[in-house]
Amino acid sequence: MDYEGQICRAPMERASFMLPIMVGCSYNKCKFCNLFRHLKYRVLPIEQVEDEVKRVSAVGGNPSKVFFGDGNAFTLPTSHLLEVLDLVHEHFPACEMVNMDATVTSILHKSDEELRQLADAGVKHLYLGIEAGLPDVLEFMNKDHTVEQAREAIARIQAVGMCFDAHIMTGVAGEGRGEENAHALAAFLNETKPAHICNFSLFLHDEVPLWKDVESGAFKPATELDNLKEERILIEELYADAPEGLELKYDGFHDYIAERVRGTLPRDREKMLAKLDGIIAEYEAEDGPIYSFVSGPCSDPLSLETMQRIYALSA
Repeated sequence: MDYEGQICRAPMERASFMLPIMVGCSYNKCKFCNLFRHLKYRVLPIEQVEDEVKRVSAVGGNPSKVFFGDGNAFTLPTSHLLEVLDLVHEHFPACEMVNMDATVTSILHKSDEELRQLADAGVKHLYLGIEAGLPDVLEFMNKDHTVEQAREAIARIQAVGMCFDAHIMTGVAGEGRGEENAHALAAFLNETKPAHICNFSLFLHDEVPLWKDVESGAFKPATELDNLKEERILIEELYADAPEGLELKYDGFHDYIAERVRGTLPRDREKMLAKLDGIIAEYEAEDGPIYSFVSGPCSDPLSLETMQRIYALSA
């Protein structure tokens, strides 16, 4: 497979066949993100996509799940997506679902009929960067949606039988606002009922626009300990009053912390909280505030070696 840039997809898609249908991200303006800034956004020619599908089929590939890349494939015109979906089903008869990243606005720009057509053609899961539950945080981070728009978009895809998986970021609200964000985010997610939540806790990177706000003092980041405590509140409140049989899968990452907190809520809540409490106790014993920090281009896989703890932020 010819692939430009670094592969980015949710861990739930690790067993899916990844089919690039675009390069980069059509929005590419979120302050905290550096995944696609080095790429020129463009739609891949349908002939190139068809060649890739045929190549995989010719060597015996017949995946049951396909993931469309790259950054927000759902933004492509419905007619184009339907053409690619036809190719997938023609050459991969075992394919039961097609999933992809989306933005709230990419959903809102499609009519109800278009959403229904895509659902009927096999689109099942859309991954949405919800990130925060606070309106001013979404605005500050230059997300392409409001809380109300996210609620509307989710209701519309669920009405045609699609699911959504929520990407969130503890720490995104900054210093002193983790508890507030956790309460707001839990309320939003309890209402909208994602199939899965991935918490990609915010880390600091010196090549994203957010770093200028850190340097100027416009954004005061939360520490890793703050992020862990925010996550604890979130896990306490997610599906706390869920009807029997209603479950929610959760997976939490903190980039410098090796351990992940994951499980199914509400069933695994106490086990997840106990694990978090152990990690929190370790960080409370540290000598000073700890931040996860990356220096260097995200487009270079070796830059992960520069992930480090820093105990203070330079002015």
